[in-house]
This record gives sequence, structure tokens and C-alpha cells, in this order.
Amino acid sequence: MATATSIGRTARINDIEMYYETRGDGAPLVLLHGFTGAGGDWAHVFDLAELAREHTVIAPDLRGHGRSTNPAGSLTLRQCASDVFALLDHLGVKAFRAIGLSFGAKCLLHLATQQPERVESMVLVSATPYFPEQARAIMRSVSDEGRSEEEWRDMRSRHALGDAQIRALWRQPRRFADSYDDMNFTPPYLSTITARTMIVNGDRDPLYPAEIALEMYRAIPSSCLWLLPNSGHGPIFGEWKEPFARAALAFLRGEQGER
Repeated sequence: MATATSIGRTARINDIEMYYETRGDGAPLVLLHGFTGAGGDWAHVFDLAELAREHTVIAPDLRGHGRSTNPAGSLTLRQCASDVFALLDHLGVKAFRAIGLSFGAKCLLHLATQQPERVESMVLVSATPYFPEQARAIMRSVSDEGRSEEEWRDMRSRHALGDAQIRALWRQPRRFADSYDDMNFTPPYLSTITARTMIVNGDRDPLYPAEIALEMYRAIPSSCLWLLPNSGHGPIFGEWKEPFARAALAFLRGEQGER
């Protein structure tokens, strides 16, 4: 029987030390967290012990997050995808299923277009193929200045490499706001994705509106779209936690979805 015990390790991947946790033994399932999050955040969405009965769950801290280093200082989704592939190669994982939240979902778009044959199925939560102007405006307003003690406590509980790491994350959105090549997926490019894909978006997402989720649904061949009513960005916590967990896992099993 699969063990529900989490095993945390650090691997030298590309130019970083990448922390990741694994549990279970089954079909590999990669969980990619959101921006300023960490791999451990998935415990707030899934019963990870239950998940490990069916999958080998792989939950990394992406570059510069959690316990993973980022000595270069720069941060792109393309580089994060390269890191994930390097980690999976290190683990001997060829094909896999995946769930990504926001930052992690954008990373997944890179994974699914760079090596489409490796991604069997995926769930994209609050993803976008490009940064719309409304998102860029919000990103430009983000800063490390004037943060409350509560915000510092929350970040320190996730990110173990010191306050400089946290400040770097808080300063990153302004760099995203000025970037136009890292996230620039056209519909023809999205059409090369072969993974069965579930797209999940809040219908009131202030960063990536529902119209963008619809664009992805129309472009990705084997996809389905789930708009969560009266929901904003990253709407898989709180009241939607259990319905999302059930639907996402059923989709990954092939029990529902796709056109």
C-alpha cells in the first residue's frame, strides 16, 4: 500500500537547489503552487494522504519560493518549467499528470507546449496565456514597502531563506508587468498542446478575466472549461475546495471533461 508519509528532499537542478516533497506510489502527479506560495500549500486543497493512495505526488517549491534557491535573481515562467523538467528527469519521471495554480498554471503552459508528449492531463487554475493590461496595472502597484507584520509572518512561514528572498518575491510582479516574451502564447501555439486539459477560472478574477479562460478553451484541443460563479483569483479554497478536489481528480482519471 502507498505510504502517506511525505518525504522532503533537495536536488541540485540547473543552477538552483530545488526542494520538493513526494508521497505515494502510482501515476505521477505534479502539483505546482501559486506565486509567493510553496509546495506545502496544496495541503489546504487536497487530502494529500488520500491523494497518495492513487498517485505519486510530487510537490516542488518553484525557483525562489519556499526552500528553493534562486541565485541568479531573475525569475521567469519559462525557467521554472525548465527546472520542473530537470527535476522530473532527476526522478526518472517521463509522463505525468499535473495541477497548477496561477503561477504554477502558467508554468504548466510552458511544460505542455515545450514537451507535449510528457503531459498526459492537466488542470489549469487561474491561468493566462499572456498578461492583460488589467493584470499589469495590478502588478505595477505591488511593492515590498509598507507590508504589515501579519504579511511578514505569513511569508516567513512559507519561505525559509530569509527576508531578502521575501523582498525579491514582492518586487517580482513589477518585472512581470514589463515582460512581454515570457508569457506570450498565441492560439496556434496553444493548439499544439496534446494533454487533456481542464481550465478553471473565477468569473470575477481581477487579473485574468473569464474571456481569457474562454480563449484558452477554444485554442486547446482536448479541453473543458469550468467557470466558478462569484469567484475571484485562485478560487479553489474555502467553499470551492471540496467540489474542486472531486472534479479535478475525476478529470485526471479520465472520468469527465473534454470536448
